[in-house]
Amino acid sequence: MKNRTARMLVAAAAIAVVTAGFGTVASAEGSIRLVNGKIEIDSQLKKLAEMYKEETGTEVTIESMGGGIDIQGTLKGYYQSDNMPDIFVNGGATDFANWEGLVVDMSDQEWASDTDAAYINDEGTIGFPYTTEAVGLAYNADILEKAGIDPATLTGPEEIKAAFETIDGMKEDLGIDAVVGYCAEVVNLYWSTGNHLFANYLDGGLDRDDTTYIDMLNDGGQLDMDRFGKFAEFVGLLNQYSDPALLVSGTYDQQILNFASGKYAFVTQGSWIGATMTSTDAEAYEAAGNFKCGMIPYAFDESVDTILTNSPSWWAVYKDGNVDEALAFLQWLTTDEAQEVLVMEAGFVSPFKSCTYVANDPFAQPIMDYQAAGKTSAWHWLSMKEGIAQNATGQVFGMFAQGQLDAAGFADAMQSVISDYYAN
Repeated sequence: MKNRTARMLVAAAAIAVVTAGFGTVASAEGSIRLVNGKIEIDSQLKKLAEMYKEETGTEVTIESMGGGIDIQGTLKGYYQSDNMPDIFVNGGATDFANWEGLVVDMSDQEWASDTDAAYINDEGTIGFPYTTEAVGLAYNADILEKAGIDPATLTGPEEIKAAFETIDGMKEDLGIDAVVGYCAEVVNLYWSTGNHLFANYLDGGLDRDDTTYIDMLNDGGQLDMDRFGKFAEFVGLLNQYSDPALLVSGTYDQQILNFASGKYAFVTQGSWIGATMTSTDAEAYEAAGNFKCGMIPYAFDESVDTILTNSPSWWAVYKDGNVDEALAFLQWLTTDEAQEVLVMEAGFVSPFKSCTYVANDPFAQPIMDYQAAGKTSAWHWLSMKEGIAQNATGQVFGMFAQGQLDAAGFADAMQSVISDYYAN
């Protein structure tokens, strides 16, 4: 196993060791410190820390970072000053690569067999998942019911195309602006197309441990052109039935507000929009009847019967910290009392199969239903070459939406830009 300590020390030299307002003392024996990257759940985590202290006597310090802070940079500074937290957040392969050889393999922990969302690599199970997000084609169940469409029948491209045609012909009666809220704007929404939508080509319909298409991609940037050709035709369907006012120039906020307002039957965003619908857009959502939401797979082929679920980030345990205490706390977070806080108060969708709580979120129940049915695939897009969505894939989605390419041209252009990106 390679040791990256020297590289990390060099990288850390230009980073401030302490960020204003954050603790600077490593955990004392018998206590632990957790660096959290979701500042919006700071109060809930601190409540859990108090509950845990009352139950076990172990002090847990929560250090939440947000507001544009370079979390990995700050952590490197902590490492250089021998001030590492016992538990710390990582967002994916790029972040975990910074800590190769420095984190604990948690494969033997009880929670590891209770979830499909742990972060696993050659070092073992090194990332603890605390919530679940999903990528799928989200829908307004009320609109589909009014149109006489059962979402359970939308199992392939022909069925989805027929449903789109039906809804398009009923737009005035349904009071909607478009069938689909799809935005392929290339400057600010490249992540939505180039990462999340493209991810369905990589993983749709596959077992969670099936790496066939991400392996091809990372081996010189190769696409399976038969599979991608079917995916291209489906993206063409999204182009055709999208809101023309937002297709190439719309913003994320407009896209979600319009869906929350009942103006679209479908929207090409993930489950995270539920939090926006019930907070920022709550007034519009209420005016639209607080409609029931659901999610179907991006079924560009009949075999694609999964949505893509994953934890957006994970907590790792520092191998030279208070390991036993850290592992015990993470295991406790999967208990009923802790899950109640994380789900019912923090609004998380639990990644743990044993959890029975359902968050007050429009997409919580649909995600749990797919998880219970074993119909989820992984997020292998996290292993793509860094920057590819912004600099390559997202741009090609934009060209397709702008009418510069047909489906075949989209597939050819995608293969070209991806192979070029991996060659450089």
